[in-house]
Amino acid sequence: MQRRTFIKDSLLLTAGCAVGSRMPIWAGVSAANYPKAGAMGNEGLYKLFCNPDSIYHPFVRWWWNGDKVEAHELVRELHLLKEAGIGGVEINPVGFPSSSDDMGKKSLLWLSDDWIKMLQVTFDEAKSLGMTCDLIVGSGWPFGAEYLTGDERADVVVNYSEKLEGPIDYEVSLDGLFTAANPDISSPFLGKKMKLMSLQLVPEPFKSLDQIINLTDKDVDGTFKFKVPDGKYVLFALVKIHGFLEVINGAPGATGPVLNHYNKAAVQKYLNNMSDKIQAKSGPLSSHIRALFTDSMELEGANWSYDMADEFKKRRGYDVLPYLPFILFKTGGMGNALSYEPKVKTTPEMENIIQRVRYDFEYTKAEMMLERFTHTYLDWCKGLHVKSRAQAYGRGLFPLESSLDYDIPECESWTMTWLRHKLGEEMSETDYRRGRAYTMVNKYVSSAAHLRGKKLVSCEEMTNTYTVFNMTLELLKIGGDQTAISGVSHSIFHGFNYSPKDAPFPGWMRYGAYYNENNNWWPYFKYYTTYKGRLSAALQHGLMYADIAILNPLADLWSTMGMQNEPFPSSTNVQYKTLVWEAINKNGSGCDYVSESIIRDSEMREGSLCYGPRRYKTLFLIEVERMEPATAKKLYDFVACGGRIFCIEKYPHESVGLKNFTEKDKEVQEWIDKMKAMSNRFILLHKPEKDFVNWYQGIQKEHNISHYVTIEKPDLYLMQNRYVTDNNAEIFFFSYAHRYNSHKTRISFAPEIVKGHYGWVWDLESGERYRLPLDTANSIEIDFGPAQSLLLVFDKQKRGGTEWKQLPATGKNTQDLTANWDVEFHHSRENTVKTSHFDKLKDLKETDFVNFSGTVIYKKKINVDSPKGMMLNLGLVLGISEVFVNGQSCGTKWYGRRVHPIETQLNQGENEIEVHVVTVMGNYMKSLTNNKTAQAWMKRQDIESMGWIGPVTLYNDI
Repeated sequence: MQRRTFIKDSLLLTAGCAVGSRMPIWAGVSAANYPKAGAMGNEGLYKLFCNPDSIYHPFVRWWWNGDKVEAHELVRELHLLKEAGIGGVEINPVGFPSSSDDMGKKSLLWLSDDWIKMLQVTFDEAKSLGMTCDLIVGSGWPFGAEYLTGDERADVVVNYSEKLEGPIDYEVSLDGLFTAANPDISSPFLGKKMKLMSLQLVPEPFKSLDQIINLTDKDVDGTFKFKVPDGKYVLFALVKIHGFLEVINGAPGATGPVLNHYNKAAVQKYLNNMSDKIQAKSGPLSSHIRALFTDSMELEGANWSYDMADEFKKRRGYDVLPYLPFILFKTGGMGNALSYEPKVKTTPEMENIIQRVRYDFEYTKAEMMLERFTHTYLDWCKGLHVKSRAQAYGRGLFPLESSLDYDIPECESWTMTWLRHKLGEEMSETDYRRGRAYTMVNKYVSSAAHLRGKKLVSCEEMTNTYTVFNMTLELLKIGGDQTAISGVSHSIFHGFNYSPKDAPFPGWMRYGAYYNENNNWWPYFKYYTTYKGRLSAALQHGLMYADIAILNPLADLWSTMGMQNEPFPSSTNVQYKTLVWEAINKNGSGCDYVSESIIRDSEMREGSLCYGPRRYKTLFLIEVERMEPATAKKLYDFVACGGRIFCIEKYPHESVGLKNFTEKDKEVQEWIDKMKAMSNRFILLHKPEKDFVNWYQGIQKEHNISHYVTIEKPDLYLMQNRYVTDNNAEIFFFSYAHRYNSHKTRISFAPEIVKGHYGWVWDLESGERYRLPLDTANSIEIDFGPAQSLLLVFDKQKRGGTEWKQLPATGKNTQDLTANWDVEFHHSRENTVKTSHFDKLKDLKETDFVNFSGTVIYKKKINVDSPKGMMLNLGLVLGISEVFVNGQSCGTKWYGRRVHPIETQLNQGENEIEVHVVTVMGNYMKSLTNNKTAQAWMKRQDIESMGWIGPVTLYNDI
């Protein structure tokens, strides 16, 4: 294949806006002096939007596969990324992919002198290119190392239960208990050690701890023999596994056991070891990197440390050990519970106690994680004068509070995974994961940032472990736009593989959307990175607006089901939680998630719940049943000062935790009763069976809930965010996420938005701005095409400029051009050209060219009486398209509607039309049955549709 590393000349300059990149804004300054976004005037913001600094452009997660890196290749790849519009890299050493050919390349040991030399090469070259470097802590996930010993290694306590009916004599071996209790996790450490903490016999029904028969001392040479009394019993074994987990996909030097994140001394030692070794060779890290990064805490259920029991007793006031067998669930991969069915029948009173202890245990773990890992990590970064960037979630963390204090809190969005959901084609109300690129945790992370007044919210964007060769720029845009709607303002693409230029095709592949110079769409990639750079530049200069808050039933979840693994919980107690914030958004308002601690730390004044820069007028409680009494009191203060609370399905009615729960329950109930007396401001709602968007629209109208935008016809796929800049300009980002459909609706802006401001459309592709033609009602009808997005700005820039007009999808004197095209197939790998004739445009999946990969050129001659006002609509194109009329380019389209004004290129009489369509590579890769890497990724995937399908219409818009 001829490797296409060029970038289209047409991208180097846009109408009025150069795309060239300047030095990153952090270059030459310490992290402590990192400039604050928003510190510029409106016209300065527009200039930055036209030509964003590289710091706003997308970064990539740069996998150093197997740490088999060489200086010349690192330099080459940095230049390749720079040319493609990438602004920075996250250096991410990772295990070598098993399906790739390592070509005999040597692995460098993590933190070795040779490895650090490669870091220095990267730092120096990135700096010369004006690119930013971040560096991941450790390698793989969760991080650890071969050198960890003793209590530095992660621990988990698990249980095993078996129903027995007596009277019988029973025998069980210690080995048998260990085998039965051992969880089926993703990456077990072979050096783990197991210890029996307790063996107990519990009668059914279980009423009290006094009923427990302790069998732990019955051990004789590793065997337990005992009599089961008459009746039904359950045998419970509690087992501690020390050093149970191995780093997943760690590079040499950073594999071995996972770190115990509950051990502050171990965390500090691990972090210092990394920074000390690097800085001894490279000098201060602050001279080279923007941030140190830690990936999500996929700790596979780690829940113990050497002092966990003592800490629990100190914090909660009682001993957790007697309750542990009953509050834990039998777990499997990722620490997910295999079943939530109780292993022993209990009385309601005992079940209540078990749930309260479970909450206390989960809360204690989250406290210790926050104090011993998060705060230690933050202090470490601060001491190094670099930014802290992290995905502060997983299992064992507060989903909101853990992100509050990171300089760059990060979340993640996913493309098609094992769910095989159809991004841009569905927006399920029954499965909150389907059709959404953003994950459930995104709203927690972005809300934490907003509560602290932070404008930079990062995202591991479009994580791809499935459709790598079938990913398109259009799907990346749909998912990226959805990600922005969830509150994100900067993207870290997942990801770019270190792969030598001469590596066997398709190169070294760990994960990712095949961001690679061999990808057919790589020459067009800069269209998207330019779009993303402009969007980030705008969004990072405004704080996302929200005056509605949502409290999720987290205490209820922890009490009944325990912590879940974010961002993909295996189960949840309320399935529709995501639908509530989406419905609020789709009806023209902004909202944040809050937590009980945020509520308790807030001030209540003039009808608002006030925290940092946030002022919430309305609070939704989603099936919240349990809370701290102090939270209930603060909610009362909120309602009493004029705020409104909507309780969906249930009122809160009990407290959390075991200690003094009778008195605390009573206190919660008293505050709730006082709020019920203010029935116009403390309101019970019932959820709909379906259609949450229209349900909320009715609630909004009935209760006169304020909203800054009125969307006349709300739609599942149409979402928006509002941002307010330091200079009080208003920025709106609209995203229509359907891949094929369109949606026409009237958008009306609240008077406070328009007053004293002028409306503009800032074109995210060209960098141009156009006057927004609002009517006297401050409204405009917009026909949102597939995958379309709009950035609208209201500022004090005086009128002038060209009025924004949408390209019409239909018109007058329409001609259908779908039939009779001559077709050329230019294969990107095989350097062949084949020809055909299509009587009618068709999906290539249905032709002999099903396994094609490359550029398809469609040719046709047409006659035109008058070129004036002529438009060409290509209809459905599955790929990137460029139109030529009489040899002149009419523009490239990489998503959505393919409508081209062609008046200036047409002649009266005969004209030649050429349409170039660049396809994805998936079907071709699937056909390479002898290519190990291709088959590793494609064997589970179906044949994809490709090419130009139409219908094609030529019409007049006059």
